[in-house]
Amino acid sequence: MPRPPPSQLDEISARTLGHYATHAESFWEGTRDHDVTENHRALISALPGAPPRRILDLGCGPGRDLAALRDAGETPVGLDGCVEFVEMARAYAGCQVIEQNFLELELPPESFEGIFANASLFHVPGAQLAHVLGVVFKALVPGGVLFCSNPRAMSADAEGWNGERYGCYLTIESWTNVIARAGFVLESQYLRPSGRAPSAQPWLAMVWRKPRS
Repeated sequence: MPRPPPSQLDEISARTLGHYATHAESFWEGTRDHDVTENHRALISALPGAPPRRILDLGCGPGRDLAALRDAGETPVGLDGCVEFVEMARAYAGCQVIEQNFLELELPPESFEGIFANASLFHVPGAQLAHVLGVVFKALVPGGVLFCSNPRAMSADAEGWNGERYGCYLTIESWTNVIARAGFVLESQYLRPSGRAPSAQPWLAMVWRKPRS
């Protein structure tokens, strides 16, 4: 799978975020009613301790999942690199939302019981995935949980442009390997949408835990 050289990372970030900025309103209208309660439950049921727990919504978009996690009694914090999404999420969910580019991710250590990365990590180029996952790992408390959902490659890893959005499409094995190398322990996984044959389930949802010691 070809990896972009460092000189292309700025272009990857600018073009991908620019696409979301240009289509922020239509993206919101097209995704606000998507039912991802299965993913919310998968994260919340695995979190350590009792609510409210501090959860980072990594790539929060316009705030749909922030609001759902807030309504579930948690204390969510959003993060997105698209300024338009940051403003929309703050207005919609009324939560703290950090404006930050994934490729320049900086998070305080051991600050979250959970990190919810729904349809976001796949935008990180393969060459940067290990670094980003390392930052995420350090940001979780011991025993904390990473939930991620990403489109999966059905046969072979692929990476590149889909229109103006950059994507890293990995097989189940490759997603498992790259996240495990960051130090996480896999607890569960499932394919979405539910109720379909595997060939019609392009999304891979995974629950990972940071070991307590």
